[in-house]
Amino acid sequence: MRVRRFEWEGAEKTAVQARRWAEREAVEEVTATIDKIESDVRMRGDEAVLELTNRFDATERPLSSLRVDAGEPAAALASLSPGLRQSLELAAANVRQVAEAQKNAQPQTVQLDQGQVVTIREVPVTSAAVYAPGGRAVYPSSVLMCAIPARVAGVERLALASPPSPQGRVHQAVLAAAELCGIDEIYAMGGAQAIFALAHGTRSVSRVAVIAGPGNNWVQEAKKKAFGFVGIDSYAGPSELMVVAGRDTDPEWAALDLCAQAEHGGDGPLIAVAVEEAVLTALGEATERTAAERPGVGNAPLALVQVPDLDDAIALANAFVPEHLELLSEDAALLADRVTTAGCVFAGRHSATAFGDYVAGSNHVLPTGGAGRFAGPLGPGVFRRKIATVEIPPGAAAELAPHVDVLARAEGFPVHGESAMIRVEGDRS
Repeated sequence: MRVRRFEWEGAEKTAVQARRWAEREAVEEVTATIDKIESDVRMRGDEAVLELTNRFDATERPLSSLRVDAGEPAAALASLSPGLRQSLELAAANVRQVAEAQKNAQPQTVQLDQGQVVTIREVPVTSAAVYAPGGRAVYPSSVLMCAIPARVAGVERLALASPPSPQGRVHQAVLAAAELCGIDEIYAMGGAQAIFALAHGTRSVSRVAVIAGPGNNWVQEAKKKAFGFVGIDSYAGPSELMVVAGRDTDPEWAALDLCAQAEHGGDGPLIAVAVEEAVLTALGEATERTAAERPGVGNAPLALVQVPDLDDAIALANAFVPEHLELLSEDAALLADRVTTAGCVFAGRHSATAFGDYVAGSNHVLPTGGAGRFAGPLGPGVFRRKIATVEIPPGAAAELAPHVDVLARAEGFPVHGESAMIRVEGDRS
């Protein structure tokens, strides 16, 4: 683990310095080739996606088809050990319960003073895709986190894309999770090429309206590039964690939390914050020791920051905008109410981020890279869109049309004014 101490320079400046250090190499190597991959997929379709999938993923047993056989998910679910199946089902039930609580399908109708009625209603998008990462690890939990809110939202057609193993197979646990969620079609493909195939469509991949799910920088940059052709959830890239430690924080617990995030890879920023020098030192040493003893922990950047007081710790969190924020101090519940930008806040010494990754019921698809300033956790709302209906009775038209005429002419659109005024003049004739 790469550890660096940052001097306190105020919340905003310290946050910028820490994030810049942690992310300095994260995206530079990716952006140069994303355009080429998109162009290749759009021009050559399946041929390009298969070529890239076989080059990067299915290296031992190349694929000849992207579509996973329809019978494989049910067989995968049946093959799971009872313990794994029970845990997946528990996670699914908790995620579904929280997603159901967020659903708002009731139309909202407003009758305005002039008599017109505006109704806003929500409808689900017709199709969506879940991206479940592969490579370093497998993510059946991400299938649940994305697919269940989509189903709760009412999405009719739901697809899944996940990178195949070197043997050319999507992992059994991922297929089993897909079966639990009732996913309609599954594609053995990953990376930027999978995102572009889902966004634009190919011979065997039907395009979708929304793509959701976490992924590495390649996946997230592809999602940003595809936005406009397709809707996306948010920028959900390399996993991040900020820990605010109090004087009673167990450094071994906090170290495990930080190292757990680094299991996702070495490109996600970690930051540990404390008021007391001794607490910060103990936490840094425990994290380095814990990481060295666990080979699965990536070489992630860990920033250590001593703050003057807990008010500054919260200010730093709001400026840094972490994906996950753990408040391990004695006043965690009170401090949590003052956090405005984190993707998800874990309040209290027992509230480890790992619970949120799997079974707490909250969604682990969260904004990263500072995107928490304008985005939040994935939920049913990602898969629903609003439609406005406007009803203007004659009396309202008579009162509103002259104002339309004045405003339209001021903007240089006189025909807009005519379009409104004829409703009034035509009624009088």
